[in-house]
Amino acid sequence: MTEIILSPEPRLLGKSGMLVSPLAWGMWRFAGDDVAAARARVEAAFDAGITLFDTADIYGPDNDEPFGAAEVLLGRVFADAPELRDRMVLASKGGIRMGVPYDSSPGYIAAAVEASLKRLKTERIDLWQIHRPDLLAHPAETAAVLEELVLQGKIVSVGVSNHTPAQTGVLASYLNIPLVSTQPEFSALATAPLFDGTMDRAMKYGLAVLAWSPLGQGRLGGNDAADDRTTAVRAALDVHAEKYGVGRAAVAYAWIMAHPAKPIPIVGSQNPARIAESADAFKVRFERVEWYAILEASLGEKLP
Repeated sequence: MTEIILSPEPRLLGKSGMLVSPLAWGMWRFAGDDVAAARARVEAAFDAGITLFDTADIYGPDNDEPFGAAEVLLGRVFADAPELRDRMVLASKGGIRMGVPYDSSPGYIAAAVEASLKRLKTERIDLWQIHRPDLLAHPAETAAVLEELVLQGKIVSVGVSNHTPAQTGVLASYLNIPLVSTQPEFSALATAPLFDGTMDRAMKYGLAVLAWSPLGQGRLGGNDAADDRTTAVRAALDVHAEKYGVGRAAVAYAWIMAHPAKPIPIVGSQNPARIAESADAFKVRFERVEWYAILEASLGEKLP
């Protein structure tokens, strides 16, 4: 049988022309006032071979911090160590407004990007994604402002997050620049992108897939009491983890990366040791039967 072998080598981020690592590091929980500790987390990601860093302007309130706090903290890291900025491909997101909830109007997008640049203390964002679809925004107007921001050099490339394949497609149809990425929730517990057309569209049009919450919102990483489905998936991952002498999280990342769309899991841990362990995913291989066994554990039934 042919094994699925994962490579740590950089790959193109969609049609952006930028090379990125097969793993990303996310800053949803990037919080606090200790710049040295924050810098240590960033450097731990670099040490693990990660070059794609994912943040968003809304990251902050979930940590009982202000809107934009994660970007502010990263900006302080850049101020402390400017050389780190040019070592990474920096991704951010916008379009969520506190209490609105969504706004992809041209004026707001332009203002959101400008505000993110100021918080991050950088002149450009390499990938800027619409965080969630605004049902009141016409995609033609959204496309126009995104193109203008690229023309101005404030963002290098554009993508979407939490968009359906249809929403992704209609925005792409109005863009004269490539839509380079889509960012769905995807894990062994959140398998919808395998069946709703997200992965198929990504492969057809060459979109990078950035998988948020690859550990199922933390459920796959822990050993606390869980429902039957989570317990079954944990057990299936553990079988493979024992085979390769790695932790369960590494297998969860590897399972995502094994798909032919080459999804990029966004490692969410803020623990430098766990960030380092994410690189163990490249030690893992899959036979088809092994990959499908994990999917069947998640579905709770045999595939036909």
